[in-house]
Amino acid sequence: MARIRRSSKLDDQQLIDLYIDQDVDRYPGGRADARLRDSGVSVWAIVSFLKVYEGIASKVAEHFDMRPVEVEAALAYYRLNKARVDARVALNEA
Repeated sequence: MARIRRSSKLDDQQLIDLYIDQDVDRYPGGRADARLRDSGVSVWAIVSFLKVYEGIASKVAEHFDMRPVEVEAALAYYRLNKARVDARVALNEA
């Protein structure tokens, strides 16, 4: 996947704290099913659509009708939970 340039000055943990619902115990897949707080879109779905849109975060944001900073937050979460999210993506693609 192409490296996404960040437009936010927030670090990964700040993005996660602001935009990711961290009460992951209520999701069936736990951390693999983490979602954005406001929209409820799953991090794994955002990661999947980044592949579809060839790494263009603005197109993913437009697709899900969200702000680019929310895509950045999802990617920050992904960087810290890559193995779990990749497994969830693979499960969806199976």
